[in-house]
Amino acid sequence: MTPQTDPQAGAAVKAADRAHVFHSWSAQELIDPLAVAGAEGSYFWDYDGKRYLDFTSGLVFTNIGYQHPKVVAAIQEQAAKLATFAPAFAVEARSEAARLIAERTPGDLDKIFFTNGGADAVEHAVRMARLHTGRPKVLSAYRSYHGGTQQAINVTGDPRRWASDSGTAGVVHFWAPFLYRSRFYAETEEQECARALEHLETTIAFEGPSTVAAIVLETIPGTAGIMVPPAGYLAGVREICDKYGIVFVLDEVMAGFGRTGTWFAADLYGVVPDLMTFAKGVNSGYVPLGGVAISAEIAQTFARRPYPGGLTYSGHPLACAAAVATLTAMAEEGVVENAAQLGETVVGPALRELAERHPSVGEVRGVGMFWALELVRDRETREPLVPYNATGEANAPMAAFAAAAKAHGLWPFVNMNRTHVVPPCTVTEAELKDGLAALDAALSVADEHTV
Repeated sequence: MTPQTDPQAGAAVKAADRAHVFHSWSAQELIDPLAVAGAEGSYFWDYDGKRYLDFTSGLVFTNIGYQHPKVVAAIQEQAAKLATFAPAFAVEARSEAARLIAERTPGDLDKIFFTNGGADAVEHAVRMARLHTGRPKVLSAYRSYHGGTQQAINVTGDPRRWASDSGTAGVVHFWAPFLYRSRFYAETEEQECARALEHLETTIAFEGPSTVAAIVLETIPGTAGIMVPPAGYLAGVREICDKYGIVFVLDEVMAGFGRTGTWFAADLYGVVPDLMTFAKGVNSGYVPLGGVAISAEIAQTFARRPYPGGLTYSGHPLACAAAVATLTAMAEEGVVENAAQLGETVVGPALRELAERHPSVGEVRGVGMFWALELVRDRETREPLVPYNATGEANAPMAAFAAAAKAHGLWPFVNMNRTHVVPPCTVTEAELKDGLAALDAALSVADEHTV
């Protein structure tokens, strides 16, 4: 699709937005949202006709790209057939979506509870764990994001939690492994793994194992910086959970459905959790959908005991039809394999080459179409490019970097001291190379703030 220029229409869209839309995570008078006219594949464009290569995948959800014709057609066909129906009934699209998801989840995660998104999936996973164990506490990592609803934001570890954290949600945070900024004075991945596991088990011991219902972890933390866990860590957490009868919850909302070059990031580590949350890539966000994949043991808890939870739009037919079309197209078109191959042969090597030339890049990490660059002022000391949770003038270097990327036609995903490289999993090699060239130019701006 060729972008059309219509500045007058764009101005009207912008005016209505500024007059009536209340934006999330924002000081309303300090933001300037771009008016988007359209999108296709890996690109979107504004009303002035400027195109941007989307290195954010929306909010890391358009795994199959924008306006995929098979998914759009499936939504249209489902709307004509049965646009909506209550969740207590067996509906073809709902049943088929659950079957296709269960085919791809690891182990015996064969029961699917549908939600409207990732945050409420985490809410329900925590509720299931507490009811299954009869215990109150949940453990989660400081470097994490699990959603914006009340329980999910308390399970979250990053600063967005602070305004809503009353200390009464029954959540205890711990340090997960991250060698580049180790909290354990580790010098190798093996040390980091062993010390992180020891720290976790000590935390459980002092909290009281009999009080801990669940450990909730992003398989690969996303928003916090795509911190690929060291070999053996997730398996070690699985062993700790088994030892103390704790439910192991993996949050695959961001990492799932092809993002890591596998159907789920858990597949990279051979680990099977008791509960797995998902959303985003399950249908590329075309219609809101999330869910919890449930093990046989936890499903049995509610075989004759009603589960006290539900949603009006659980398993919405339009969302489930989009999921069926998305998963089918991904399988037929080799989308997961494309993410794995390009991550290994194009993105990884190119980012490592950029790191050699740009002093602002402290570390490169990632897999598939799931990468991050850690930006620093000083490579030797690893001083971050901007302070933790920086805003305003303190965040100016990151703001300048983001502006430079946009000026070169690249829409970046920046968070604190990191820029993510998370294009659609359908991205082509040529598109990647264009985006990486724009990233190269933008990093030169970040370099200006290094010592």
